[in-house]
Amino acid sequence: MSVLFLFAVHGLGEEPGYLIVLNKSANTAMIIDLKTDQPVSTVPTGEGPHEVAVSKDGKVAVVGNYGIRGKAGSTLTVIDLLSHKVVDTIDLGDFLAPHGMVFLSKGRRLLVTAEVNQSLLLLDMQKKGADKILKTFPTNQQISHMVAITPDDKVAFVANIGSGSVSVIDLEAKKPVTIIPTGKGAEGIDVSPDGKQVWVTNRAEDTISVIDRASLSVKQTIKCPSFPIRLKFTPEGREVLVSAARSGELVFIDVKTYKEVHRLPFKLEASQDSKARLFKDEFKRSPVPIGILIHPTGKWAYVAAAYVDNVAVVDIKKRKLVKWIATGKEPDGLGFTYQKKIK
Repeated sequence: MSVLFLFAVHGLGEEPGYLIVLNKSANTAMIIDLKTDQPVSTVPTGEGPHEVAVSKDGKVAVVGNYGIRGKAGSTLTVIDLLSHKVVDTIDLGDFLAPHGMVFLSKGRRLLVTAEVNQSLLLLDMQKKGADKILKTFPTNQQISHMVAITPDDKVAFVANIGSGSVSVIDLEAKKPVTIIPTGKGAEGIDVSPDGKQVWVTNRAEDTISVIDRASLSVKQTIKCPSFPIRLKFTPEGREVLVSAARSGELVFIDVKTYKEVHRLPFKLEASQDSKARLFKDEFKRSPVPIGILIHPTGKWAYVAAAYVDNVAVVDIKKRKLVKWIATGKEPDGLGFTYQKKIK
């Protein structure tokens, strides 16, 4: 694996931790040391690993094996981050196409979308077998893809691509609350650090909907051209970073003004085998940035460029591309841990 440096950055190599990269077309999870930007392990997963969630103690990663075109997956791969080994494969039975996932802040409880079933599952990772599934919440919407939760663990929001909506689940009352129409292709979703806003990308409309948590209504619609597919709040909540898949850019939006303040282009051109990848050649020569992860320090954004088999490292304050880190084929879902391999 190689690392392409664009310019020298003091202190970047000192940032601790490990980046977990899911390679959708290679069926692997790659664990990269952020001090060296080199992989320390490549772990096999099931078919079509799309998203990963890391436990709050940083010791366990769970990978959703979404499946491949025409064959939905139904398993989760559990990776021990102390040994970098697969320690369990969870069979979800009739629940198909597991995708968006997030750990609750306490314990080992995990939320996972089952896209085909229009459902959100609550799992207890410390239980065995079928007992792991504690609760199933219906979203009653098509293609329930990504999920985000409030910092207090009280509410989950599920983005539904097919219905262009967000399903709201009350995790305390353990029941669905409402469905909020947003826009066609609702996919990327995140909750503000203060828990007051939920932002969702409507990829087919080139917009972002801002949902007020208190009223559970859309209070602002932001234009965001070129297939916005994922977004993340910075840790202090001042900006939102959006991956624009069609143009191959990272978009910076000011949270107070709802205005776009910068677009950072990723200039690598797509691989020659584009037609074998998820979106085929829909985006021409774009590197197709999708997954975004922001380092806990808030200094760096990592953006998976699915069509060039690299992760972009971005200096958030300077809004500059620092370098590329090579990955496996078709990277997308990203995770982070401070946990070192010790076994």
